[in-house]
Amino acid sequence: MAAVDDLKFQEFDDAANLLAANPDATTISIDEPEMPKNQHGRLQEPRREEDDELLGTDDSDKTELLAGQKKSAPFWTFEYYQTFFDVDTYQVLDRIKGSVFPVPGKNFVRLYIRSNPDLYGPFWICATLVFTIAVSGNLSNFFIHLGKPTYHYVPQFRKVSIAATAIYAYAWLVPLALWGFLMWRNSKVMNIVSYSFLEIVCVYGYSLFVYIPTAILWIIPEKVVRWVLMIFSLCLSGSVLVMTFWPAVRDDNRRIALATIGTVVLLHALLAVGCLAYFFDAPELDFPAPIVPAHNGTTVVTKSL
Repeated sequence: MAAVDDLKFQEFDDAANLLAANPDATTISIDEPEMPKNQHGRLQEPRREEDDELLGTDDSDKTELLAGQKKSAPFWTFEYYQTFFDVDTYQVLDRIKGSVFPVPGKNFVRLYIRSNPDLYGPFWICATLVFTIAVSGNLSNFFIHLGKPTYHYVPQFRKVSIAATAIYAYAWLVPLALWGFLMWRNSKVMNIVSYSFLEIVCVYGYSLFVYIPTAILWIIPEKVVRWVLMIFSLCLSGSVLVMTFWPAVRDDNRRIALATIGTVVLLHALLAVGCLAYFFDAPELDFPAPIVPAHNGTTVVTKSL
């Protein structure tokens, strides 16, 4: 059996001999100092501010890492396009909430989109908006002329195709043009923030969600109410676009930056005003007067006032 002295740690032998030779020697114990509670709280506050900045205007290494973890597949395969729809319901609802209630000073792309840009939300938001505008426009036309003896309701199915062409062209062509412009300016000014085409499509797609409940309320046969709702929705969704794309052009020439943001807002306003004016505020039609046969065999044409 091993002796008791053999079981001792050898590195403590020198210290034990010194203490035995000089019992009055001063010993120092090196421990990790305890952090005061108030100092610990002070350190947590800057961390929270850093997290807020990470979600706001600064580049996020975490989101870039998550974006780089995606496996790339050839564009002609189904797996390549499947990644664009790889999003869950909670993410879509969170992005819709962020587009309806924009946070001042926060970038919509870095806060919601950059970690996982998708086409699922923009596609179904545009599809829902197409049918909402078409159906609400038909119902609005029906309620406006309801009660007139000369009016005969005929569903206008062509409004579906017109609404689909206008909305999907806006949701794809405008982001494509903006992406090309930002890429061109990025080659001129190196410190301009760059967005991918998919991120820009996401921003435009989710910014259109607010028009879905607005189009339903446009059924109300009051022009003043409709235009007030349109202006409110335009300001809400337009602010998402401005707060997202202003950081991308603010370092450019001042006139070019203002002209770019002005063009973005102008095109967004043209879509809202065009939909309201064409589908809901269409001019009243002159319906043909009915022919009423008289008792003496002659016909009488009545004119409606």
